[in-house]
Amino acid sequence: MIKVALVDDHRIVREGLKKILTLEDDIHIVGEAGSAEEAIDLIATSRPDILLLDISLPGRSGLDVLRDLKNLYPETGILVLTMHPEEVLAVRSLKAGASGYLNKDSASDELVSAVRRIHGGGRYITPSVADHLFSAFQGEKGEHPHETLSDREYQVMLLIARGKKNQEIGTLLTISARTVGTYRTRILQKLDLHSTADIVRYAVDHQLVDDGF
Repeated sequence: MIKVALVDDHRIVREGLKKILTLEDDIHIVGEAGSAEEAIDLIATSRPDILLLDISLPGRSGLDVLRDLKNLYPETGILVLTMHPEEVLAVRSLKAGASGYLNKDSASDELVSAVRRIHGGGRYITPSVADHLFSAFQGEKGEHPHETLSDREYQVMLLIARGKKNQEIGTLLTISARTVGTYRTRILQKLDLHSTADIVRYAVDHQLVDDGF
């Protein structure tokens, strides 16, 4: 029996996932959570084989949550679920320790296949993600400038694009507003931009921001 736990801040999404997975005789839902803090407690108490993790949780970066979970419970396979396009966070998620990456628009049978594959010790990625992953690990220059940003720079860029001020970003990421300003400067340099408005336009043009982040 494959023990699966769900982490998503939208209850309706969790209900939908449960309806899909409970139809399978070899899959058992052992718990669910709606936040990063609840996710850590959930794994500690239910010890699932597979954790379905929404990468866009409120309050904390999903990538930070993913790293924490893998450090604490390396034996748990983590399948990242997201509404972001595959090229936005797939490579970063896999580098952070995810065993698979799946868009929420995927078919239900693909979700079941991903769970079973990861439980069997494999990884689940689509062909387009595989291409991005190969390029990233070969050290090739990414197709887009934002792929050169560090994970923290990327987080700051997305929060700036959502209209957050330096102080707000600092509070969310537990860093000082001055440090946020330093990251902003690096982002502008790496993306060859000149202002906050340019960062917002860049993020929108490249579909890096949606309501779930």
